[in-house]
Amino acid sequence: MAEITSADIVKLRKSTGAGMMDCKHALQEANGDFDKAVEIIRKKGKLVASKRADREANQGVVLSKVAGDMKSGVMIVLNCETDFVAKNQDFIGFAVSILNLALEKQPQDLEMLKTHKISGKTVNDAITEQIGIIGEKIDLSFYQKLAAEHVTAYIHPGNKLASLVGLNKPVNDPQIGKDIAMQVAAMDPVAVNQDQVPRNIIEKEIEIGKDQARQEGKPEEILEKIATGKLNKFFKERTLINQQFIKDNKKTVQQYIREADKDLAVTGFVRYALTD
Repeated sequence: MAEITSADIVKLRKSTGAGMMDCKHALQEANGDFDKAVEIIRKKGKLVASKRADREANQGVVLSKVAGDMKSGVMIVLNCETDFVAKNQDFIGFAVSILNLALEKQPQDLEMLKTHKISGKTVNDAITEQIGIIGEKIDLSFYQKLAAEHVTAYIHPGNKLASLVGLNKPVNDPQIGKDIAMQVAAMDPVAVNQDQVPRNIIEKEIEIGKDQARQEGKPEEILEKIATGKLNKFFKERTLINQQFIKDNKKTVQQYIREADKDLAVTGFVRYALTD
């Protein structure tokens, strides 16, 4: 059997991130063959992955980032099983590497992102490898990109909530974009304005309004009118530009934006929050 040195073990650890004993055993099993040992570590990850396929991975990190020209941004969600792992700097660093890859490549969808290579292997394979190293189920569950004339990213402390906001023109004061991104994160709007609210949501809110009025004993002939009134309240509370501005509830987000620049407008946003 080939002699396994401490230097070999350290080299394998640096390459794979696996524990020292795991690296030693892999090198022993591979009779000192470094590439074979790497493959053994990866296969171990696949074994752990199959054993944990039915486990819940509802912890993790939500990260967003904007390109240098401020015209595009991406968001990813990397899940794990425990909050302990979610706070681990190696796990966060791995998530950041995927985020940076997503920003560089800006693939069309999540599945395409998983096929891009990171450190010589696909994101899918890298995740499998990390499962073997960490010993928890890991899943890249969300990816979305946003393009606009000016994009701002916001990550709430703790990495459980993030947002991206697109504006129709560049802004001189970066705080404006940040304020709107924080608004999206805090108030969870369903759309930028009422014209962008999906029809199925509107129909659902109308039915809820009718049912509430009916339970209050209101006559059938006025249920539609009451439901419409409730819908207008919904638009005010759940569409971004009509919401009360979180930094000054005496004005709406639209008023805040117009005070900064009368021609400024929000073109879109992305929001994701991890919930226990």
